[in-house]
Amino acid sequence: MRVALGLGYDGARFSGWQTQPAARNVQDTLEAALAAIAGHAVATVCAGRTDAGVHATGQVVHFDTDARRPDTAWVRGVNASLPDDVAVRWALPVPNDFHARFAATARTYRYLLLQSPARSPLWHGRAGWSARPLDVSAMRQAAATLIGTHDFSAFRSSQCQAASPVRTLDRLDLEDRGGLLVLTVRANAFLHHMVRNIVGALVAVGLARRPPDWTAALLASRDRTQGAATFSPAGLYLVDVAYPDRFALPTVRTPWPGDLIVP
Repeated sequence: MRVALGLGYDGARFSGWQTQPAARNVQDTLEAALAAIAGHAVATVCAGRTDAGVHATGQVVHFDTDARRPDTAWVRGVNASLPDDVAVRWALPVPNDFHARFAATARTYRYLLLQSPARSPLWHGRAGWSARPLDVSAMRQAAATLIGTHDFSAFRSSQCQAASPVRTLDRLDLEDRGGLLVLTVRANAFLHHMVRNIVGALVAVGLARRPPDWTAALLASRDRTQGAATFSPAGLYLVDVAYPDRFALPTVRTPWPGDLIVP
């Protein structure tokens, strides 16, 4: 039997999603809790392998098991064995052709960016920070140049293992919530560090270090060395993964840090 899970976690004290020796990661933590309920070792597959410090409210995972348990066991039972910074939000048996990674049609991330002269201890680890105000209008102009299907080589890390740098980005919105800038980006898939490198480029424009049309030239260059520095992981959240309707996965809407307005 194949089971899909919705997962949320605070990535601040995790080294990322993927299993690693001698490092606290989400995958090993979740698999140990699942094994306690299943009664056997469990291997999980996720929709998107988040980096160290990156959070999730809408991660999707699948695993296979011969154990017959009620759906509540995969939620409440597993959560009882998980630490406070990670939790299963829902569980659902799915067809064997469901695949958390390969069946996904789109992924949505949000980046929270605090604009404040002084750093905020309440947003530490949960939002990026700019001590100087940003020109959001210029950032929106720059963001518009990235929409569409492109070779995003200029926005991928040197460690990226994706076979192709071509991705289709169909949404890149910037919402100013009175000092908290919320960037929402959706694509069919993302390259390693792609979102954080986009944020870094937009911040460079917002600080007037680069003109708004620079992002188009950077995209065309396909050269990562010409880009801005990779921005902090602290403000990055995987918030949604889309799948074909036939899988009928649950939609869970709960408050998240971006709903808070900081004066």
